[in-house]
Amino acid sequence: MSRTTTVAIVQQPPAVLDLTGSLERAADHIAAAADLGADLVVFPETWLTCYPAWAFGLAGWANPEARHWHGRLLAESPVLGGIGDRNDGIAPLRAAAAEHGVTVVIGLNERSARGGTLYNSLATIGPDGLLLNVHRKLMPTHTERTIWGIGDAAGLHVVDTPAGRIGGLVCWEHWMPPARQTLHAASEQIHVAAWPDTPEMHQIAARSYAFEGRCFVASAGLYLTSNDVPAELLDAYLAGVGPDIPSEGALFDGGSSIIGPDGMWIVEPVHGRPEIVTAILDLSAIDREHQDLDVVGHYARDDIFELTVDARRRSGVTVITGR
Repeated sequence: MSRTTTVAIVQQPPAVLDLTGSLERAADHIAAAADLGADLVVFPETWLTCYPAWAFGLAGWANPEARHWHGRLLAESPVLGGIGDRNDGIAPLRAAAAEHGVTVVIGLNERSARGGTLYNSLATIGPDGLLLNVHRKLMPTHTERTIWGIGDAAGLHVVDTPAGRIGGLVCWEHWMPPARQTLHAASEQIHVAAWPDTPEMHQIAARSYAFEGRCFVASAGLYLTSNDVPAELLDAYLAGVGPDIPSEGALFDGGSSIIGPDGMWIVEPVHGRPEIVTAILDLSAIDREHQDLDVVGHYARDDIFELTVDARRRSGVTVITGR
């Protein structure tokens, strides 16, 4: 018996370093995706409120320009509430999800409620507007570590939604075998692969994940042009992006795609234009593909391999008071 769900990937630019503007754009894109029949709406890595590409060009110690832009990013990054909360820094997203009855997965720069640390996070919002999960990228890559803190496994799991069982990883987490296996073991049906760009190796990783996990993959790439970046930031941004801009005027040219549980394209990568990329998924295809490969079942060899995941979120400070 087939069960279908419609996924939409928002390959549209955010309002860079403008949280209010980005939230307004996101709500509009959610409405547009819902009009296309979407049950699940996906945004790329750190869509709120930009991928901080300047980190790769301004990585020197105590660089005043890097500190300036980091301060701006911190000021324009939302603080999230707890699971089930409604009122926090992304309330307009929650309202849009509830108004249109869709599940939303969005990449964001998440500001810690304490201090000044940012996390590269994926937030999942249910069709009732409630926050279902927040996954923080486990290991920022290279000079990304000057921007983001190291995440944990508190959000490294799959959530049940009307659109299906949904999980996600950010960028190079797709080359962390234990992280992949953790989500595979949670019976993931739709996996969100969030990227800033989608070169061939990222496409290979997304397809491999779908084949390995026998799940659908919504691979979301960022679309951003030089016109979308504030003029005063452009030189620093270009220094991070580098000289090999993929298409005229585009700093990140999208490349979003949708992949089936056999590792084959349902929608091939869409490059060079803003778009909402959609597909109807037949979730019953997952069971058919499990006939020959199930990496948490008959292909797991639980008798010789064991994976333990510590999913606690630690605060680092415990205050003990007495009378």
